[in-house]
Amino acid sequence: MLQIAAAPADPNLALVLDVLPALVVILLAAWACGRLALTVGQPRVLGEMVAGVLLGPTLFGQVWPDGQEAVFPQHVRPILYVLSTIGLTLYMFLVGAGLDHGSRTPGEGRRASVLALSGIVPSLALGFAVGAALYGTLSRTDVSRWHFALFVGGALSLTAFPMLARILYERGLENSPLGRLSLLAASIDDAAAWCLLAVLSAWRLGTGVDGALRTILLAAVFAAVMLLPVRRLLRPLGREVGRTGSLGPTALYVVVLVPLTAGWITDWIGVYSVFGGFVAGLAMPRDPAFRQVLHARMMGVVSTLLLPVFFAFSGLNTELGGIAGGTMLLAFLAIMTAGFCGKYFGCALAMRGLGFDRRDSYAVGGLMNARGLMILIFINIGLAQGMITRELFAMLVLVAVITTASAVPLYRLALPERLERTRVPAGPETVPEAA
Repeated sequence: MLQIAAAPADPNLALVLDVLPALVVILLAAWACGRLALTVGQPRVLGEMVAGVLLGPTLFGQVWPDGQEAVFPQHVRPILYVLSTIGLTLYMFLVGAGLDHGSRTPGEGRRASVLALSGIVPSLALGFAVGAALYGTLSRTDVSRWHFALFVGGALSLTAFPMLARILYERGLENSPLGRLSLLAASIDDAAAWCLLAVLSAWRLGTGVDGALRTILLAAVFAAVMLLPVRRLLRPLGREVGRTGSLGPTALYVVVLVPLTAGWITDWIGVYSVFGGFVAGLAMPRDPAFRQVLHARMMGVVSTLLLPVFFAFSGLNTELGGIAGGTMLLAFLAIMTAGFCGKYFGCALAMRGLGFDRRDSYAVGGLMNARGLMILIFINIGLAQGMITRELFAMLVLVAVITTASAVPLYRLALPERLERTRVPAGPETVPEAA
């Protein structure tokens, strides 16, 4: 009783008593919406994305504003931001560590590059055109038309690589020609989008041209150091984990400290910490056993505890009521159409050109059109750095939800289960579920 009575006098304890209820509400909402998504045949992450939006001003804040303010008071939101940033840095680290660019069949790398370009170029071009046309309606006054249009195009060019991996792994298609090609192309798509965002961030945060060039140069030096000497230094770690089949205490400290330190360095440079986490993942050993152990040890905690906090923080910044009205709805429809058509038809036509049949081509077009978590990371960085308005942020959140929700139905429409079984290779490898 004495501790409870004295609690308000201790600001640290008072903050804990405010943060914990927020985390409980976030995790319960993520669990419930995730289960509902699985029930209707959608990935769990889609339900978690929707849960974040529902906890924001669009529903929770509209139905019970006092309750939302009590659960998410203003002084708690910076704590949620810190937790979500740590979660994103570690998540992108795991994504980078899980990428496998090796080709197993002759010409696979070339075909994947063609597919990747077919998803990037049309989406980027259509998004750029729509962004340039909507500049006066949606952009901040301190952002140039070129900058704004490139951001919109970059956001629409993303593919949700981890979600694509999850869908293919669940169906045993990850080692099929269709699966290998799609995964490699999606990884190229995302890497290109992160490079574009790094340039846009440096452009935004730099003090003039000299400041932007300095940030870009330092980011390039950082990437080179991580991918050359640091990567070589980490190779013994991969061999040791591959030999023992587990991450010991020392190895675990290394795989946590490397991405967090990399994120801190890139934040200091002027590029968001998720870039540091992603590059740190690319620098990790390429041994399949190492990647499997790392994923099994870390992904559960990151995706279950920290990513829902990110979705909730995004939802707190999402006011869908702000896009009501004829002009805003038309703007949203233009952005949605540009994003969907550029990725879906661009990838499907490229697959046809590569010799795949119509069903395989449109199945891949549907999967590559999913943007999921990746676009949310992209636009949260843009919002935090003042590159976009809250109205555009809300529109792109809707784009993320709609394109992600449509991915599996479009895939199943093009490739029903009876036909999908013919694409499963003999004796598929067991691969851990992607987040």
